[in-house]
Amino acid sequence: MKNICWNVRGLGSPRAERRLRHLCKQYNPQMVFLMETKLDRSAWRGSGGVRDLDEGYVLHGKLNSSFSKWHIDTIVKEENVHEEWRFTGFYCSPYLKDKNLAWSMLKNLAQGYDYPWLVAGDFNEIMYSFEKRGGVPRDHRRMEAFRDTLEECQLLDVGYSGAWFTWERGNLPETNIRERLDRGVANDKWLSLFPRGSVQHLAYSISDHYPILINTNTVISLPGSRRFHFESWWIFEDSLEGIIRDFWDSSSAPLVEKMENLQICLKKWACAIKSKRGS
Repeated sequence: MKNICWNVRGLGSPRAERRLRHLCKQYNPQMVFLMETKLDRSAWRGSGGVRDLDEGYVLHGKLNSSFSKWHIDTIVKEENVHEEWRFTGFYCSPYLKDKNLAWSMLKNLAQGYDYPWLVAGDFNEIMYSFEKRGGVPRDHRRMEAFRDTLEECQLLDVGYSGAWFTWERGNLPETNIRERLDRGVANDKWLSLFPRGSVQHLAYSISDHYPILINTNTVISLPGSRRFHFESWWIFEDSLEGIIRDFWDSSSAPLVEKMENLQICLKKWACAIKSKRGS
């Protein structure tokens, strides 16, 4: 299943709608989550708030699940997938006064459900300082609040392919700012259900945000299998480089087997650190 999430920053112009139609034709998504369309209800055609886009659809407004100005939450049933999963399209306000409310809402959404869960959209925040270049450095307390929210919700960054940033402003080198504001995060059940699940940053145009394409690839993992996930906090651990070097130098196994064993080694190393810190 393919899902496009995009902060379109206005869908009222023919140019923006052509871009959206082109994305749908090129990638053939089964679901599209749009943010900041700046359209009122009268601008949306079709029954139930569904705007026709040739053979694709943009879901807008009420679904048979929860929704607010910051999220749309629904259950997804895919063909050839043995388990239903939960998708939350999420938009966090860029204003500081709303951040805590948005994070609290996400924490509330995490309660009372046991589905494989994917949350994707524009979080309007970065997790770490290296996810921003240019402009004023981000306050570390804001990044920490975001990371703490994801940890409490047991959501992990799915990762990405493509450009390292999803938002850009300023054409000159001295004014250019780039940040990774849009992403997909998922719980361990979703990552295990879709071991080849991916997030791709698509080509920039129209909006200052890149669209992101989520592809579950409809691949079901075998019972008990777990996807390897390199967590961002590992790079801040002084012992990481030594662990990798020592393992790599000591192993003479074939490359594929060596990589698999390294994953096991890193998982044990990370668990030991968490256990020592009581987290």
